[in-house]
Amino acid sequence: MDMPASPAVSAQCHKVGKVLAIVGDKWTVMIVRILVERPHRFNEIKRTVGGISQQMLTRTLKALERDGMVSRTVYPTVPPQVEYALTKLGQSLAVPVRALGAWAGEHINEIENNRARYDQDKHGPTSRGGSE
Repeated sequence: MDMPASPAVSAQCHKVGKVLAIVGDKWTVMIVRILVERPHRFNEIKRTVGGISQQMLTRTLKALERDGMVSRTVYPTVPPQVEYALTKLGQSLAVPVRALGAWAGEHINEIENNRARYDQDKHGPTSRGGSE
């Protein structure tokens, strides 16, 4: 018989889940991989990431700043220049992010082949397109 998790374990899982929702987000992973090299300005990040909207980049950077993983420095120029950099905590996040990126790079061909095979099996010429 399965026993429900204790309230303390359940609360801890909830907290960890909230952190993983941010650090496991694809945009966070890409931004961290960029900022690990050096600080970048907003538009540099946007150009390098590619495909991210201005709104999503702003939202992700604010969330990372709030969690203490990214610092935001405003320089007193006209117009003001803003630079984003990883904090010490953000640098520590870069370690597993790099490992995850390396793993993805090593296995992308296998994953793509598996996806194609799965899609062919599920939605191939003999399939009638109905849901299963």
